[in-house]
Amino acid sequence: MGRIVSIDEIVQIKNKLKSEGKKIVFTNGCFDILHRGHVEYLSKAKELGDVLIVGLNSDSSVRQIKGEGRPIVPQEDRAFILSNLVSVDYVVIFDELTPYNLISKILPDVLVKGSDWAIEDVVGRDIVESSGGRVVLMELTPNRSTTNIIKTILERFCGR
Repeated sequence: MGRIVSIDEIVQIKNKLKSEGKKIVFTNGCFDILHRGHVEYLSKAKELGDVLIVGLNSDSSVRQIKGEGRPIVPQEDRAFILSNLVSVDYVVIFDELTPYNLISKILPDVLVKGSDWAIEDVVGRDIVESSGGRVVLMELTPNRSTTNIIKTILERFCGR
């Protein structure tokens, strides 16, 4: 099971892992209302290397990205849940809108994003590729999203 660590801690951990020859995989997201699509995505990401680091958007960055009312689940709970998934080794909460700064400190061997992203729009792609790593667009589980879950709850319980 994973650990929740600070940005400074993950840099030290990354240095140790690299010295041991471990392949580091990084992905990021809001992971609000964890669902099957998230778990499948993270499991597949982990298969691409030895260690999976998840950058987790803080509550304030989620609000800026998704709007008021989000996240539904606070960052401490989201981090705890993610860190207890078998596929996740480390969780790092970041406050910025993008994980660019975090990626530049970790320099993962593999950067994973969902296939809903265009490769040229993947944040950190330039850093990862220039340091010899690669970017992988992971196929998403169809019809699984936090937005759909929220919509279903509103329809069933609020008549919207």
